[in-house]
Amino acid sequence: MAQRRIEAHFDEDDRRLLCPKRTLLNRMPDPTARSRFARAVSEGDPIELTAWLVSIPSVNPMLEQDGGGEAEIAGACAELLDAWGFETIVTQPAPGRPNVVARLEGSGPTLLLNGHLDTVGVAGMTVDPFRAHVDGHRMYGRGSCDMKAGNASLLAAAYRLSRGGPRPNLIVALTSDEEYASVGMADLVDGSGSGADLAIVCEPTELRVMPAHKGFVWLRAVFTGAAAHGSRPDVGIDAIRHAGLYLAELDGYAEELRGRPEHRLLQHGSFHAGTIKGGSAESVYPDRCELMLERRTLPTESPQAVVAEFESFLSRLREREPMLQASLEMTLERPGTEVSLDHRLVQGLLTAGTACSVEPVVEGMTAWVDAAFLNEAGIPAVCYGPGSIEQAHTADEWVDIRQIDACTDVLERFARDLTR
Repeated sequence: MAQRRIEAHFDEDDRRLLCPKRTLLNRMPDPTARSRFARAVSEGDPIELTAWLVSIPSVNPMLEQDGGGEAEIAGACAELLDAWGFETIVTQPAPGRPNVVARLEGSGPTLLLNGHLDTVGVAGMTVDPFRAHVDGHRMYGRGSCDMKAGNASLLAAAYRLSRGGPRPNLIVALTSDEEYASVGMADLVDGSGSGADLAIVCEPTELRVMPAHKGFVWLRAVFTGAAAHGSRPDVGIDAIRHAGLYLAELDGYAEELRGRPEHRLLQHGSFHAGTIKGGSAESVYPDRCELMLERRTLPTESPQAVVAEFESFLSRLREREPMLQASLEMTLERPGTEVSLDHRLVQGLLTAGTACSVEPVVEGMTAWVDAAFLNEAGIPAVCYGPGSIEQAHTADEWVDIRQIDACTDVLERFARDLTR
């Protein structure tokens, strides 16, 4: 009956994904080693779960041409959760981009444990991206840090909770596309993730509780000039020059941001130029230049106010450059969010960490993460997981395996404490 629940969400061609062919299990020549590894994974060993997840490629296809997406790893995780007794479904927020949502009944509040299944690309890596090689305390491979170690920890904790003892109502949500447009999380908060009272997103935080993170605003500034031969300054208007003057004007803005009152965890907002495109040839005045700008925002800042600030600097430049023609538009925004330091999520994780010999540390997260969607939907969410963001996306990505074990212990302790 458990198997039928999963198969209802995969067509005939996709059922093979429930037993991935490229995992470490199938590359082990020794039958005894294969059996031991399979048993460790099925019994929720967090280190072996990490190795298993790393060995299943899940590169986001929007980031790398040959990226296979999350279908294979989603099917494998769904099968595992279903075997552990969870009521498991696989949804499709976008074609070929599945979410796994698994529920287990308990008592008291409903805790959501979340991680994303996709990774960035593997081009340029200096280690085998899917071998999950361990050297000392480090496990190498794409996604080992961001964030298959976090997924393994939450899965291992979910396994332990499913075996018995006090536990809250539990939702395990493994989502797609976090590394690009977050279609998985956006779909989750609109439907299958509803009903949670609080959430932990197991992004790499080095086991520090991170209840706040910055948002961002992306802006496109387009400067229009007049094309002309390089020998005709009387006719040509240099759009690239105008873009450069605007960037120089914004230097003062960056300094102003650093002078504003600090957020207690996130310090200051910031801005930088991401890309610039313009011009056609050395001897032609460029008639167009496009700047893409990013502004990292604090939880108290609105995207509308940020756009207005950029507009004010453009207006100031227009006063000095009467020939300047420019437009400014916001192309994407994601909010910064925070959870109060005295919230039971924060204090509960600190208490559970202390009980598990993890130093109680609270910090802000500089990166934007899917926790924002949960907080915006009214589900308090913090980030807590193994690994350092400094190792995420790197050519030799790795995670400290000691933190994987410790995170599993803390998540289990925290969840059980919710029922007291």
